[in-house]
Amino acid sequence: MFIRSKAALAFAIPAFAMGLAACGSDEETASTSTPAAEGGGAASGEVSVYSSLPLQGASKDQTNAMVDGIKLALKQAGNKAGGVTIKYESLDDSTAQAGNWDPNQVASNARKVAQDKKAVAYIGEFNSGASALSIPILNQVGIAQISPANTYVGLTTDEPGSEKGEPAKYQPTGKKTYARIVPRDTIQAAALVTQAKNDGCTKIGMANDKDTYGLGLARLIEIKAKEQGVEVVANEGIQKDAANFRGVADKIKGAGAQCFIFAGVTANGAIQVYKDVAAALPDAKLYGGDGVCESGFTNPKKKGIPATVGKNFACTVATLDLTSYPGGQDFIKAFEAEYGDAAPDPYAIYGFEAMQLTLDTIKAAGKAGTTREGVLAQLFKTKDRDSVLGTYSIDENGDTTLTDYGLYKVGDDGDPAFDSAIKAAG
Repeated sequence: MFIRSKAALAFAIPAFAMGLAACGSDEETASTSTPAAEGGGAASGEVSVYSSLPLQGASKDQTNAMVDGIKLALKQAGNKAGGVTIKYESLDDSTAQAGNWDPNQVASNARKVAQDKKAVAYIGEFNSGASALSIPILNQVGIAQISPANTYVGLTTDEPGSEKGEPAKYQPTGKKTYARIVPRDTIQAAALVTQAKNDGCTKIGMANDKDTYGLGLARLIEIKAKEQGVEVVANEGIQKDAANFRGVADKIKGAGAQCFIFAGVTANGAIQVYKDVAAALPDAKLYGGDGVCESGFTNPKKKGIPATVGKNFACTVATLDLTSYPGGQDFIKAFEAEYGDAAPDPYAIYGFEAMQLTLDTIKAAGKAGTTREGVLAQLFKTKDRDSVLGTYSIDENGDTTLTDYGLYKVGDDGDPAFDSAIKAAG
């Protein structure tokens, strides 16, 4: 099994936007709690729902599983949300050349959806930096956008870890159109520090990739470490395309670090960073956030970190072991029946729930379910939703009320394997 990442890149934000999505279905594995239809009666007709995810590069195992989850939810619903027919299209926001999400491709995807008059929902992005580009485009035209993976705090709030002007700069219309179903990095940072402290680390050395997600997570780790009485002795920004990071590793060693955390994504030099830090501090415990908690980073057969480095590595992700979710067992059975895979990547269930939330939102909107305005308004009425992930609400900022993070270690097959759920302190 695996895991995924999210985030990154500074923002060259296009001057238009609108986005946010919802999903849902009434099958046995579907969530069942959605607000009552507002418009009276049911809508009919056809609408378009899109996803935009990086289907190439280090995250492809996670994102392709996510697409499979999306398709499974839609198939269970008979391609319908009430009386509305759903036309779904999967878009790739990565390029082979980049091996990661690409700013131009993200913007192209968002513009394509914005120009589709039938489009009412957009599932994406996987990376927070990508959403910083797509949210404004979709916001301008009022399309509901829901991310199954973003954690960067500034996309929804101005709390510590965000940049000046966030999240307002992603909302040119002044109206919120973006939501997510994973907990933001405020919670992830606390989980990482909690785990390091529980493992006996009192002095953390850190590096970040200087991109949206990495910078934000690094700032939050510093805040949460102070709250928990743990010292961050170094926080080095890296040049992500450097040939090596021995200089960074030497600084972290010289600062007296007992353990190391990288705040960033796999594509931004992460593998070499960990190699160099492990060489400088061979006994140090190594940690990472969801930006590197994926098979493309952990598995030597996929050009990830060597097994000798992996034995000291652990990472956090908002996904838990699938059997830990209220709807996990039913989801696994349905996924295996459809795809022949009894151990899907945990992000598959987030794709599934993203589409279920979308379907349920369209249905609950009643006669307004074929309009962007109706779907968007209904999404932000999501309260006490009984889903495969558990019961959650979407708050006024677009954040989920779910809070659990999973701790993953490198499994025998080289992929991230669920170890335990972290109850973060602070």
